[in-house]
Amino acid sequence: MTSDLFIEGDAREALKKLPAGSADLIVTSPPYADSRKRTYGGVHPDDYVEWFLPFGAGLFDVLKPAGSFILNIKEKVVGGERHTYVIDLIHALRKQGWRWTEEYIWHKKNCYPGKWPNRFRDAWERCLHFTKSKEFAMYQDAVRVPMGDWKTPRLRNLSETDRRRDESRVRSGFGKKIENWVGRDLAYPTNVLRLATECGNKKHSAAFPEALPAWFIRLFTQPGDVVLDPFAGSGTAAIAAAKLGRRFIGIEIVPEYVANFRRALPASDSGAATRVR
Repeated sequence: MTSDLFIEGDAREALKKLPAGSADLIVTSPPYADSRKRTYGGVHPDDYVEWFLPFGAGLFDVLKPAGSFILNIKEKVVGGERHTYVIDLIHALRKQGWRWTEEYIWHKKNCYPGKWPNRFRDAWERCLHFTKSKEFAMYQDAVRVPMGDWKTPRLRNLSETDRRRDESRVRSGFGKKIENWVGRDLAYPTNVLRLATECGNKKHSAAFPEALPAWFIRLFTQPGDVVLDPFAGSGTAAIAAAKLGRRFIGIEIVPEYVANFRRALPASDSGAATRVR
């Protein structure tokens, strides 16, 4: 694949038309159970796993052996308790051959306020990381973060214990050596991503912030690699990929969404893309 590609249609069928090993990274947020009925029809939580598995099989075929699959999803409350469809989906995808390598948490800093009788407002969503093998492409240095202001006073005058490995008080084996941080300005992040939600709707019922797919694109791909979103929606992942110098494949079943995100792409990229049915 040498250029970007838009596919208008159902991803279950569209994925069958793509060559095996087409994508280096899949990053997507599918319709959640019983959500977005006007745009995607809605899927009952009890039926969600069965509905999603054909997508999972198609994605497995088009992902490269060293690629990663990031699935942004969240359970909903049914009958006063959290439904288990996400947990059930994880088990089902593992049976398909996927490895559940990691789970990242998207902490939504500006989540919508509200009050419920038996819980508090949702301030986080899952970003499940699946791979096809134990060995996969990962570029951790691309997402390092500043150490923070704490390091200047803390590292100015090191004590004797700072210069040796200081075992934890509970003897867990997780000791630390403060001296190792001298001269460092960047550190590796945690698996909690603190990002604001998308305030503008982008003419879409459930757009996620561009910073979310961009973070995973930097972590799991290099310039020129291919990013696939089988539920492209407003095209957020495609836009992030284009800005970072990656190629992309966007699949979307709603025609107006395809037209909208083509217009939203950087000018140098939108003209090069091809749309097929």
